[in-house]
Amino acid sequence: MRTRRTFLRQTGGLAVGTLLLPSFSLAWPGKQKIGVQLYSFRDEMAKDAKGTLEKIASLGITEIESARSKKGHYYGLSPKEMQSTCKDFGMQLVSGHVRLDDNFQRTMEEAVEAGQEYLICSSLPSKGQTVSNYKKVAEDFNKAGEACQKMGLKFGYHNHGYEFESHQGQVLYDVLMDHTEPDLVYMELDLGWVVVGGKDPLDYFKKYSGRFPLWHLKDMDMRKKESTEFGKGVLDIPKMMAHQKASGVQHIFLEQEEYASTPMESMQHNMAFLNKL
Repeated sequence: MRTRRTFLRQTGGLAVGTLLLPSFSLAWPGKQKIGVQLYSFRDEMAKDAKGTLEKIASLGITEIESARSKKGHYYGLSPKEMQSTCKDFGMQLVSGHVRLDDNFQRTMEEAVEAGQEYLICSSLPSKGQTVSNYKKVAEDFNKAGEACQKMGLKFGYHNHGYEFESHQGQVLYDVLMDHTEPDLVYMELDLGWVVVGGKDPLDYFKKYSGRFPLWHLKDMDMRKKESTEFGKGVLDIPKMMAHQKASGVQHIFLEQEEYASTPMESMQHNMAFLNKL
């Protein structure tokens, strides 16, 4: 595998095989570092994890969030290999999407080996769109947060759209927020899914100021209820980026689950959009 120095010398930080890319800076000067959730490249990562990470780095991405796959949390790589591969290409493995299940102890151990900061639960561990279930989930999350804290990790939760449904006059996501300890459970707010859920992310920045150290930034096609390239959907991305401080965000991960053409071309478009802000 090429080292980062060789990679940058041979590619100039720009070329990805025969794919033509605009002149992105690897650091996005003077602005928030930008990461990517690897679910956006799920098929490519399954086929060639190291090669795909190399291409992602060429887009100017500096931070990585992994996702569960049939090959494990690191796409067939060991935790250490995942960490070193990202580092070789000038990126940092910051976070990973996982399940809160019977294997959570091993999941935490892997995260420590990989040198990542966050473990993010990607779906509710128990079903039930009720206040009582969300209170139970909050208790489970607080316990998971304590376990992670003891191992030097931070535990968090990533929302979808269903958490913004109401039961007994209460928004279920708010129940989760109100019953989780801020120093134990760190919220990763998926801005696109907040909008699909009928809410405004800015309202949550205000109501729970500083509670969202991680974002998933994605635009949404409301007709199809699916993600789309930046500027093609309903999310006011410039406004979101202007309110980073209120949310407490430290890590922004781009995620796109559907594409006009290919994941790489969609992410190329998204990075170009951000660089014009």
